[in-house]
Amino acid sequence: MSSEWHVSSLFVQTRPDATESVTQLLNAMANTEVAASEEATGKLVVVMEAASSAALIERIESARNLAGVLAVSLVYHQQDEQGEETP
Repeated sequence: MSSEWHVSSLFVQTRPDATESVTQLLNAMANTEVAASEEATGKLVVVMEAASSAALIERIESARNLAGVLAVSLVYHQQDEQGEETP
């Protein structure tokens, strides 16, 4: 049996007055972290992980729909498949 794991980085542009609230909401999402932010310009670098591409896409869409988010751009995506070892 194999399992997959997805890691992605995103650029998120927010309204500058919403950067702090968007950061808190993103950090509250499972397997999601705001790695860098520039509050004055509303720029965020976000890392997301998920067990499937569908789960990752769903989480990216959730981020896109947060109040104060102007744009979400996928910068990097990596998929890793790991097979289960048999003794």
